[in-house]
Amino acid sequence: MPKTTDRRWIALMVLCAGLLMIILDVTIVNVALPAIQGELGFSQPGLAWVVNAYLIPFGSLLLLAGRLGDLVSRRGVFLSGLVVFTLASALCGLAANREMLIAARFLQGVGGAATSAVILGMIVTMFPGAREQARAIGVYSFVASAGGAAGLLLGGVLTSAVNWHWIFFVNVPVGVCTFAAARRLVTADRGPGLRQGADVLGAVLITGALMVTVYTVVTPGGSLPLALPALGLGVAFVVREATAAAPLVPLRIFRQGETARANLAQLLSAAGMFGMFFVGVLYCQHVLGYDAMRIGLAFLPVTVVMGGLSLRYTERLIGRYGARRLVLTGLGLVVAGLAYFARVPSDGSYLIDVLPSMLLLGLGGGLAFPALAALAMSSATPDDAGLASGVFSTTAEVGSALGLAVLATLSAGGYRLPFVAAAVLVAAGLAVLVKRPAAAVPVESELISA
Repeated sequence: MPKTTDRRWIALMVLCAGLLMIILDVTIVNVALPAIQGELGFSQPGLAWVVNAYLIPFGSLLLLAGRLGDLVSRRGVFLSGLVVFTLASALCGLAANREMLIAARFLQGVGGAATSAVILGMIVTMFPGAREQARAIGVYSFVASAGGAAGLLLGGVLTSAVNWHWIFFVNVPVGVCTFAAARRLVTADRGPGLRQGADVLGAVLITGALMVTVYTVVTPGGSLPLALPALGLGVAFVVREATAAAPLVPLRIFRQGETARANLAQLLSAAGMFGMFFVGVLYCQHVLGYDAMRIGLAFLPVTVVMGGLSLRYTERLIGRYGARRLVLTGLGLVVAGLAYFARVPSDGSYLIDVLPSMLLLGLGGGLAFPALAALAMSSATPDDAGLASGVFSTTAEVGSALGLAVLATLSAGGYRLPFVAAAVLVAAGLAVLVKRPAAAVPVESELISA
């Protein structure tokens, strides 16, 4: 393998290390919430803001960060996000009261958005060849999907062995090392500049719309009146982008049917999968009586199976059968896993009632999510790669927030209904992709475009 090729794959590992740090942080906190509540004295409603304070800026700024990467520098946005996220992680670990922790979590969300928004865009420009791009996206998708389950395990280990502060402190050395490696290994890039697309009004409208939307989703009870302003900001943004000479988000990116459907499927399936992790933790804790360490181990099969498929086999299967067929098959397996989870009894056991679902979810996720990323990026031009990456990441995060809000609310009445709802959400994502595009695309052509 040529030296330049080696450098690109090493750079991919560095980018994925940054992504893993961000993804881990989304779920690692869930396991530590009881310990955080006990030490800092959060009320039950207030405790949700340890998660929400991160999700609101994270879901709101991904699109803007992706576009800034296209216009200024994707590498620059990635490195800036790493600095903010690492410093905010240190502040979270040092937090001695509720207010400091929530403020630091908000800052973490800002850094997380900047770091993760441009990664997929950098990958598709680093690996223009069809097969190597599919393999690289497989690595990215494994980290993005399985990182959530790994976060539960790491959170359990750190909370049990040390204390909850270390779920944040562990990000500091990782962030510093990733920053140093990225500066050396990731090739510098320069966009056309803000004058080519400095749509300030569009940036304000979309950031405001997403922030209000995510806030409405994660706090469904007291923020319902904000749904109308969120819709109004969204409509104003679309009108602005349709008429602006240099729009922040060129609407052409949504005109390719397969890409638009892939993003909608991503939103719905992310809602089901992320919400499942939250409710699954509650079931293992309150029904099976697991501590933080055992909860993390319970979700380990998802990571192992998903990783084995994403890293070794999914790229070959995309080449043989096409990305779209793999998404349909994989999401079907995810639906089956969630449906099996929905039958959990009040006196269930791990081997009979939980493990089969974990295996199905790992198998389905390993097939579906790399292929879904390939579909979403299939029509992105080099100039729009960062934007397309930001759109795909945004749909995932808004979907995750939606799933968390809906399933957490349903879990107050038991665990079966939330799992049924998660299965319905993923099934809806599958249904979005069932209808083929008007012009059938041969498998080999689909791989080339992906």
